[in-house]
Amino acid sequence: MGLKADCVNMLGRFCGPRDVFALTQDRLRESLGVPRADVMVLFGGSILAGADVLAHAVREDVAHAYAIVGGAGHTTEALRRRVQTERPDITTAGRCEAEIFDRYLAAVYGLHADLLETASTNCGNNVTNLLALLKARDVPHDSLIICQDATMQRRMAAGLALHAPQVRVVNFAAYDAHIVERDGELAYAREPHGSWDIERYVSLLMGEIPRLHDTTEGYGPTGRGFIAHVDVPDEVLGAFETLRDEFGVRARVADPRFASRAGCR
Repeated sequence: MGLKADCVNMLGRFCGPRDVFALTQDRLRESLGVPRADVMVLFGGSILAGADVLAHAVREDVAHAYAIVGGAGHTTEALRRRVQTERPDITTAGRCEAEIFDRYLAAVYGLHADLLETASTNCGNNVTNLLALLKARDVPHDSLIICQDATMQRRMAAGLALHAPQVRVVNFAAYDAHIVERDGELAYAREPHGSWDIERYVSLLMGEIPRLHDTTEGYGPTGRGFIAHVDVPDEVLGAFETLRDEFGVRARVADPRFASRAGCR
């Protein structure tokens, strides 16, 4: 496969956890002890694969309510372009992530989310705005299934662990990408629906490790305090360092346009 692909896959497995093999009532019963979570949430930073996951979840009846969270952030323009390409009948200009995903669900699957959060701009206020919306609507949320882009799934869970540690969370990243090397270049073994180009995917993964690592420069309690503590295994740190030092791969830096006190994308 190649050292570079191995390192990328190490980061991908860590950043994009799935706590259950599939979103079905039987699998949730094994994980939660009940067949349905209170709420399933799709976060708007995801590629279009997240919409497919949400549609499947609705049909499997794995939650009592379904929400989509996302205003505008660093992934929004890419989502607008992709949806416009696939579904030119959907107007995306000026639409926030939650609205775009909901219109896509309606056009492709004939489904709508129960709740839309449309003001958040980063992973931090994705979480805080979601919790405020659920509280304002008096929606029970002792258990949540959360689905985010696989590059940001673990950080989203860590944000919930900080702001709502009592909530039981089931992680289900929007996709499970496997990277190979072909003729010396990285490539998806099987490209997820709406995927980032491979350079962007690797950059997003690389950007997560310094954020998740609980140092003075990270987003955890030792640093900026945006997320709960995350244990980053030595092998993951090693893969990050190999990609950075041996292959010169750069990490995505936070875009200040979408910063807030609650966290930065």
